[in-house]
Amino acid sequence: MISIEQITPHLTWRLRRDVLYPGQYLHDMEMDEDNHGYHFGAFENNALVGVVSLFKHSDDDWQFRKFAVVADVQKKGIGTQLLNYITTFVVRENGTRLWCNARLSATGFYQKFGFTKTGSEFHKNGFDYLIMQKSL
Repeated sequence: MISIEQITPHLTWRLRRDVLYPGQYLHDMEMDEDNHGYHFGAFENNALVGVVSLFKHSDDDWQFRKFAVVADVQKKGIGTQLLNYITTFVVRENGTRLWCNARLSATGFYQKFGFTKTGSEFHKNGFDYLIMQKSL
């Protein structure tokens, strides 16, 4: 059974690092905007197994970042539950656009949930990305 809760930014850092940036320093996971966003954790048996951070850019425009699920529990629907949770959250906040900088390796996952590719690919911190968005 998975539960999803709002968490403090620092609780996301270790999982961010372990899943998205293995080998990097934990203190490098903190983002300046962390203090201005919403952070959610997925818990299984009281263990944090997934995180996502959500940021409001304007009244109706929201971006999620640093979406990560522990490798051992991937493909079990945890990412799906987190994505559905933040989508519902944004709708409740009257958001009409939800978007992310998706790693190219994850674009298929987002497309399953109605996200579409926008713009061109770009390279950042050793990874290739594409902006993907969904109208709500």
